[in-house]
Amino acid sequence: MARSAHAFVRGNTRQFYTWLEQAGRSLPQGPTLWICGDCHVSNIGPVADREGEIDIQVRDLDQAVLGNPAHDIVRLAVSLATAARGSDLPGVVTTRMVEELIEGYERAMGGGRKILRIVERPDSMRVVMKAAMKRRWKHLARERMNGTHPIIPEGRRFWPVTAAEEAELHALTASEGMRQLVTRMIHRDDAAALELVDAKYWVKGCSSLGRLRYALLVRVLTPGQRDELCLVDVKEAIAAAAPSTAPGDMPADNAERVREGAVHLAPNLGERMLTGRIGGRTVFVRELRPQDLKIDLEQLDERQAMEVARYLGNVVGRGHARQLTWKLRKAWLAELSRNRPQSIAAPSWLWRSVVELVAAHEAAYLEHCRKFAHHIGPDD
Repeated sequence: MARSAHAFVRGNTRQFYTWLEQAGRSLPQGPTLWICGDCHVSNIGPVADREGEIDIQVRDLDQAVLGNPAHDIVRLAVSLATAARGSDLPGVVTTRMVEELIEGYERAMGGGRKILRIVERPDSMRVVMKAAMKRRWKHLARERMNGTHPIIPEGRRFWPVTAAEEAELHALTASEGMRQLVTRMIHRDDAAALELVDAKYWVKGCSSLGRLRYALLVRVLTPGQRDELCLVDVKEAIAAAAPSTAPGDMPADNAERVREGAVHLAPNLGERMLTGRIGGRTVFVRELRPQDLKIDLEQLDERQAMEVARYLGNVVGRGHARQLTWKLRKAWLAELSRNRPQSIAAPSWLWRSVVELVAAHEAAYLEHCRKFAHHIGPDD
């Protein structure tokens, strides 16, 4: 999180909602639907479906809740604004990015009764898609395991599991639910069997702090065919930081909540998820596919920044719009179009929220870096 202000924003979901509430700024109350809850840039990217087709969708649903869609819009806008600052882009570009984001979002909402209007994919997103389409198992293995050999090497990222954990992970792999999940991929035989080759605790950034996270190397055994290896992610589901407008209508089980959010917001991912329990804790399970990538916006020029903002706004807008009737979409569009100042095409509630939250994140980021610097010491 100390690496950049943008990384700090990505790792600060809970504080984001605290600051948003403390600001006292009133957001429009949109229709209750499944929202990402942590809708920053890196949580959107290419995601493969069970047939190998790829689309850019929300790719992390840990914070998914039935909530106010305005929260996703603000979270994405703040993420884009900090990415722009990291690229040394002037403030006027950030203003335009917020305008483009809301334009792309509204375009998805206003397509018609059954058609969602799609923004043309910018060149920078085409590059990401081409890279995703070319990826194979060997690329995933080299990134995640430092090689294609059937073992997950211990080190900074992968730690040994206890005997009790290993027994439960073996049982999970042997379950019918896991077999159906892995063989759901179109190129695999429905009758294939699974074998757990290796299992490690996975140290994976902020998403593994204080919770269970495992990487499973699984062999797919099909009679008469060559064995295939796959990598399965097992992650504990914890209570969402994002506020819900209908908590009673969500699954009480956090893993089921995550899976349900994925089904509605990211169908490619939702159809590839399973829930279970490890060590008495609820977990969600998915096979990692080589084509699943995050979008990295470390360096943007002015044109790219505005194109990406418009496109990602449209991606999120389509995820929301798929859940709404035409009547609800029209009502939400009307609400979004209110309070537009003459000096900026974005709603005033969105622009003021971005200004206040970017300022709060900048101050907190510098304080975080000061504490981090003292923690590691001058010789580290």
